Amino acid sequence: RSQRLSIFLLFAAATASLAFTPSTPQFFAVAQTPYASSSTTATSPPTSPTALCSSNQEVDSMAKSKSIPQPQWFQNEITITAPSRGCHLITSEVNKAIKSDMSSIKIGMANFFIQHTSASLTINENADPDVRRDMEVALNKLVPGEWTKDGTFLHTMEGEDDMPGHVKSSLMGPSLNIPIRNGRLALGTWQGIYLNEHRNQGGWGGGHARSIIITLQGQS
Repeated sequence: RSQRLSIFLLFAAATASLAFTPSTPQFFAVAQTPYASSSTTATSPPTSPTALCSSNQEVDSMAKSKSIPQPQWFQNEITITAPSRGCHLITSEVNKAIKSDMSSIKIGMANFFIQHTSASLTINENADPDVRRDMEVALNKLVPGEWTKDGTFLHTMEGEDDMPGHVKSSLMGPSLNIPIRNGRLALGTWQGIYLNEHRNQGGWGGGHARSIIITLQGQS
């Protein structure tokens, strides 16, 4: 009896092994349900390439039919003559030069670039003129003209104020970026644009005429 039981168990094990090791494994098969519709559920088939193309054309047509604001660009050059060496408020002169172009810009940026190496632009208080006077005093203490005489500077051929003017120009900077909001420069209440003239004679003795390029960019 024990021998027959062993034979039976071996036969059962072999049968079970054959049952769970088919020639094509089924454990990793992925079920794919075809798109179909019935009385209870409805599944749409995937969009065909032709339908996608038609849909894209409709989107493009709708986009073209709407008015999309395009960027506007304006550029002007103004020349301002500083009455003397020092810091000068020029906000009103700038606004007059760009008023007509800027009126069509609702949101944008204005860039101001001075084309000189001994003058600069900056933004500071527009009310008390003592601020502009004190700015000039501070700049002269930062870069004294005596450095041209005591051997500190080697570039001295154009006068005592020349090399200090170059240094001040780099300290203050040649350009400004100011936002445009609803056709106006978005300056603060007490902010004004300064032209800083760092020379007594404006170059080779030719006065203080300074050229400023103004570039406006924005949308209506």
